[in-house]
Amino acid sequence: MSDRFGRPPPPAPSGHPTGAAGGDPVRVMVVDDSAVIRGLLTRALEGDSEIRVVASVGDGQMAVNALQRNSLDVIVLDIEMPVMDGLTAIPKLLAVAPQVKIIMASTLTLRGADISMRCLSAGAADYIPKPTSTREIGGADAFKRELVSKVKALGAAARRAGSRTRGELRPLNPVPAAFLKREPPPVTLRPAPAVGSVGQVKPDVIAIGSSTGGPQALFEVLAHLKTGVTQPILITQHMPATFTTILAEHITRQCGLNAQEAKDGEPVVSGRCYIAPGDFHMLVTQRAGANVISLTKDPPENFCRPAVDPMMRSILRAFGGRKVLACILTGMGQDGLKGCTDVVNAGGTLIAQDEPSSVVWGMPGAVAQAGICSAVLPLKEIGPYIRKFASRAA
Repeated sequence: MSDRFGRPPPPAPSGHPTGAAGGDPVRVMVVDDSAVIRGLLTRALEGDSEIRVVASVGDGQMAVNALQRNSLDVIVLDIEMPVMDGLTAIPKLLAVAPQVKIIMASTLTLRGADISMRCLSAGAADYIPKPTSTREIGGADAFKRELVSKVKALGAAARRAGSRTRGELRPLNPVPAAFLKREPPPVTLRPAPAVGSVGQVKPDVIAIGSSTGGPQALFEVLAHLKTGVTQPILITQHMPATFTTILAEHITRQCGLNAQEAKDGEPVVSGRCYIAPGDFHMLVTQRAGANVISLTKDPPENFCRPAVDPMMRSILRAFGGRKVLACILTGMGQDGLKGCTDVVNAGGTLIAQDEPSSVVWGMPGAVAQAGICSAVLPLKEIGPYIRKFASRAA
């Protein structure tokens, strides 16, 4: 059986595992109305031996049809297309394959960011900023690295969730059953006073870090914090400029919080939610005895700017360890591990999202497995936990 490009299936997995699941390569569909862009994306993806593009189509309806015929892990989906656009296609694709991971390819414009946020709310797992020209896609190493890393991480997550979609055609290489049944690694929790107990210190600030899958997780968590929580909330979500502006607007609208993209020099006050702007690290510094926001263009950390680690370090210096409640949500990599370790060692409290509810258990997995968390919780339990911790502590 060959794929839509006429290529034969790859050989069965040997004793040397490759790909997202320790077996065959991540299976991807590219959806874009430009044949040139589809070709460039395909070449960028297949430059990595652990990725295989098995379908390439020009609109959302063709994508739905192709998904019914193919077993896929990840879909790279354009937003603006004829016949059926990306936003309209998302629920239809997920109806066919509920656990397939969708990455939106979005332009870096206010309109593109707004639609991307709506796509994430509709079920897309992540997005990638789409270069404005074919030359940028063909020659931008940073774009290729980001695309490949996200596809591989989400492909692994799709398979861990048992999401190898079964269409009418036989999948090329089934994922090893042992991989799909893999148990989450053991997590050792750090002892902490019970929420609301006499020994618990009420935090002065709440700090949250997130990345892949983060916007959806933030909406869920922050919706629980609009009442009963007076502490300032500082959030570093890995996003480019423009996207963070729209993220703040969506948090305000969906969660009922006073959320805004942080501005350099503004005071950190109670009842406000500060979002790190894209391409700036967000820090807290002290000026004239008051805590204020400081935005810097210091080098990226963990390949990210904004990054969680510098935010956590600065909050520790400004507020003192025992006054910090930190939270790490779904995301790739391990940004936040070093900063949160410092917070916890200084007496602060850290909670993290658990693996089953995370889109990618990279960042929360790193802190959970380091043994520095007081709680590792399903996403739906994190907001209530933070609210109770922040509002009822002694």
